[in-house]
Amino acid sequence: SDVLKPESDPALEEIAKALKTDAGLNLYVVGHTDNKWALESNEDVSKRRAKAVVSKSISKYAVAGDRMVPVGVGLAAPVATNKTEEGRALNRRVELVER
Repeated sequence: SDVLKPESDPALEEIAKALKTDAGLNLYVVGHTDNKWALESNEDVSKRRAKAVVSKSISKYAVAGDRMVPVGVGLAAPVATNKTEEGRALNRRVELVER
């Protein structure tokens, strides 16, 4: 899903603080998925997931839109096995990469 959970708010607030503190910091917001669906579907949801983080950062935390670039990589970089629900849950994530 690309719907942000309320428990994501503290992390988003910390990201906004970091961006406000460091004017030179710019980020790629990288969305990831598990391997449950087709490649194209996973790429789409991962991109929407990253865009949701950027959109909320802009609207709720007043982050400048050009400081965060959403990128979806789908299922290409798992951090855990996709053979268990626990592993798949870990693979459904968003990461920040300095650009």
